[in-house]
Amino acid sequence: MKFAALSFLLLLGINAQSTNDTSKASLTWDQAYKKANELVKQMSLEQKVGIMTGNGLFGGPCVGNTAKVDGLFPSLCLQDGPMGVRGTTGVTAGVAGINAAASFDKKAIRQRGEYLGEEFRGKGANVYLGPDVNLVRSPYAGRNFETFGEDPFLSGVAGVETILGVQSKGVIAQVKHVIANEQETWRMTYSSNVGDKALNEVYLWPFEEAINADVGSIMCSYNKVNGTYACENEYILNTIVKGRLSFKGFITSDWLATHSTAKSANNGLDVEMPGPTHYGSQLLKAVKDGQVTQEKINDMALRIVSTWYKLGQDTGYPTVNMNAVNKLKDQKVNVQGDHKQYVRSLGAASTVLLKNQDHVLPLQPKKIKSIAVIGTDADNSLILGNKLCVNVPCLTGTVAMGGGSGSADYPYLVTPLEGIRNRAGKNITINHGAIDIDLIGARHKAKMSDVAIVFSNVFTMEAFDRPSINLNRNGDNLIKTVADANQNTIVVIHSPSAVLMPWIDHPNVKAVVWAGYPGQETGNSLADVLFGDVNPSGRLPYTIAKNKQDYPVQVSLIKQQLDYTEGVFVGYRYFDENNIAPLFEFGFGLSYTNFTYSNLQATTSKDGSTTLVNASVKVMNSGDVDGAEIVQAYIGFPKSAGEPPKVLRGFEKVLVQRSSSALVHFGFGLRELRVWDVSKNDWTLTRGTYTLYIGASSRDIRQSTTFSL
Repeated sequence: MKFAALSFLLLLGINAQSTNDTSKASLTWDQAYKKANELVKQMSLEQKVGIMTGNGLFGGPCVGNTAKVDGLFPSLCLQDGPMGVRGTTGVTAGVAGINAAASFDKKAIRQRGEYLGEEFRGKGANVYLGPDVNLVRSPYAGRNFETFGEDPFLSGVAGVETILGVQSKGVIAQVKHVIANEQETWRMTYSSNVGDKALNEVYLWPFEEAINADVGSIMCSYNKVNGTYACENEYILNTIVKGRLSFKGFITSDWLATHSTAKSANNGLDVEMPGPTHYGSQLLKAVKDGQVTQEKINDMALRIVSTWYKLGQDTGYPTVNMNAVNKLKDQKVNVQGDHKQYVRSLGAASTVLLKNQDHVLPLQPKKIKSIAVIGTDADNSLILGNKLCVNVPCLTGTVAMGGGSGSADYPYLVTPLEGIRNRAGKNITINHGAIDIDLIGARHKAKMSDVAIVFSNVFTMEAFDRPSINLNRNGDNLIKTVADANQNTIVVIHSPSAVLMPWIDHPNVKAVVWAGYPGQETGNSLADVLFGDVNPSGRLPYTIAKNKQDYPVQVSLIKQQLDYTEGVFVGYRYFDENNIAPLFEFGFGLSYTNFTYSNLQATTSKDGSTTLVNASVKVMNSGDVDGAEIVQAYIGFPKSAGEPPKVLRGFEKVLVQRSSSALVHFGFGLRELRVWDVSKNDWTLTRGTYTLYIGASSRDIRQSTTFSL
């Protein structure tokens, strides 16, 4: 199998040139604050309060809109969502955050951020409501698709790359949701009760990374944190975020997540969304009554205006063009550009090959006369095309994105059936069966074909958690029926997080392809992998368990006190700590080639360098096709540190041509090697012997060594 030039670049994840013509040299925070101070001095109290108060649920063309100050400051447009500009046309419906994470590809994630920045800017949105760096604490959680998985380090890296990409285009990124917002059920009232060690090492980690990357804004969450609403939580917003972490931008409430006036303002909330329930006139009254000081109002206003200056939005910023919201046809602006190629390449790069028995994949067109494509997830909705698959549960048809604030309007949708049919060519018969409950028809289609590809899915959306972790739409029965009828059965799953797989050991289930939520190019991305035009390199950003009881966290339909009793043992850390064998572990994914690891070397620095440990490992492509390997670095801490057996502290995607090798480097500093000491309320470096594990997944460790600090 030989890769064409385009496919080779698709695999590398840098298939299209980066366009930076709209980016501006960012000001330092000091420079931005200096300019903001001069502008804020010209504002009255009413005007200052206006820029920190939303205009209401339908108060403008965007999902969030603030008051403008004529001649001084515009009405800011805050717009969903993490994977595309929501509520308008002429935009790209790209891969979900969970797919971006599954690529483990820093360059591709940065490019995703760049094109998102271009589109939000082109539509006139000042603030991109993303990325979502909450964690996959439970597979049941409804917004897992917006996130970057179960590991804080991976989430931190993906969040930073997204932020840097978006803000390079002059758009303010608003990282969300601070904090411990890992369940949708009772999200407006429950309390996430988290210990300080887990709070800092796990849940705050990606937010701290975002702050270090100069993110412009932060969204606080609906829930309470240790008994106090997040958006009025003094400890979280003031003590940690604005205090210890020195965040300089502004904090916005999630929509309808503000519960007070003086308490919210004094405890760190700068902007109420959608408003104007608690700010506006109520905030003015609180100032006049002496409950909120003028000094506090000035600080809130400075944070908003300085962020606007820092991102260069004071000159040449486009006007708002959300045509689908305000219905003004003359404002229709198409901002898609050539971004579909990014979606296609990242969709393929984020596809995870979980099983490939007897090398049934990649498909060989010269050896195949017929392919059965079975399941409604392979095609458009039977009722309204793909229109049902955006904001509400997808009753039929393929699922390529989640619903709610994490969705966008499809400009088009290349279905899996279309992608397979186009790639297979005229010499292969495609036997398509659409109805999931028609098991007799599915069996017939499967029996008459050389290969059967059966599709199933899970659709999730904001505000709703999954009632179970089984496949939707009779998926398990459909897969078993097809496998009983065809000895070359390939299963394709579109899901945001883990599902149970009672059919995984069926002798005829030869391959399992985990496609996630790939966006508008889903069919092309899948066909690229199925036919070998792209060698799969995606890796699971969460753990898939054998049994639902193996997960430490279920979604509670009753409790409103969510105790994070697992502490730092989240995801694969819990499975490792408790010696539970997963079905497919975090970081797992197969390739069409093989890689061998050798010559791991690690040295400690003694010269006061910020990098305390340097490591390198040789990776050899021992197969017969070019491919990309995701080399993962885990640290095992001294026992006295109280850490999991190993935690991810580095990863690199490396392209290695067949019969060639590459040297992969890692560096670990204080950030990667310190742990949170509750007694000292600070990060500390534990003295002792550490273990460095290098592998292809959290359980597939190929090389290890020790070092002492």
